[in-house]
Amino acid sequence: MHTNLIFQILSGIIVGWLAGIVVQGKGMGPLPDLIIGALGAFLGAVLAHVFHIEIAGFWGALGISVGGAVILLIVLRVIKSN
Repeated sequence: MHTNLIFQILSGIIVGWLAGIVVQGKGMGPLPDLIIGALGAFLGAVLAHVFHIEIAGFWGALGISVGGAVILLIVLRVIKSN
């Protein structure tokens, strides 16, 4: 689990900007994208563990990272709009 978590966070940093593009149509800037990516990757890994989703290889980690970052950005957008 620890190795997968570290890999998830690193891949999340790489794909943070992609989640910003998916949710908002543009990135938030380099530093916020990196933070959202890392936190989203962690969220994705936790959710995958809770729901017993197997993370297999690079593409699995990438999908989990992007999914977690997108969920996090959607939650942040809902909170910000209220």
